[in-house]
Amino acid sequence: LVQGVVNAFVMFLARIIAYAITNLMRGNDEESSSSPGFAYYAISFGLEIVFMIFGSMLVAAFSRWREYRADAGGARLGGRENMVAALVALKRNMGIDPVEHRGDASVAALKIESHNGKGLRRFFSTHPDLDDRIARLQAAR
Repeated sequence: LVQGVVNAFVMFLARIIAYAITNLMRGNDEESSSSPGFAYYAISFGLEIVFMIFGSMLVAAFSRWREYRADAGGARLGGRENMVAALVALKRNMGIDPVEHRGDASVAALKIESHNGKGLRRFFSTHPDLDDRIARLQAAR
């Protein structure tokens, strides 16, 4: 749902801005054609790409926030120590080499591969690093 709303805003904003830019480029020439032209489509396409990158970052941030909220809910229902223990066990089991499973479509669709929070990848990660999740639960005491 969130991705669909972001996509709609991306397309809407890109087309409005592209329309404004192409009208400024045309000026007030009344003899120009009423069709949008190549510039409109090129600008719209470029803006959609840029806005979608930022939109993906927004959707990923929302997903990470939901993970933290789910961890807090699990801690309330099952106990904080049990939730921390579950995350530690999950981290321990992540020792399996993800490279051998990376090509599996069933695994790739889950998008839960850890990137260790390095570089720009952390902004596009849909799940927070397990160490961050554990630290946040332990700090909430």
